[in-house]
Amino acid sequence: MKVEFTTEPFELDGFPDHAKAARRVVDEAGLRVDVGPFGTSAEGEPEQALAIGRLLQETIAHGATRISLQVSTLDAEGTPVADAEEPR
Repeated sequence: MKVEFTTEPFELDGFPDHAKAARRVVDEAGLRVDVGPFGTSAEGEPEQALAIGRLLQETIAHGATRISLQVSTLDAEGTPVADAEEPR
């Protein structure tokens, strides 16, 4: 599974506590993480991706006022199933 998320508010001059909490949760879940300029993506087994519930709790507890989230199932090659040309 692939989980993509962004937490707000943004802070241009630092790494906010809610962002640190999100990174800690995905790291502890054992997900492979890629931090990009507009958000973070994390991939792993479905059981690992279920840590997203904890991510929501922890980021809100650490000051997030908005969390944008997308969860995608992946095929054997790591491509989101929703992006496949043919239905599965």
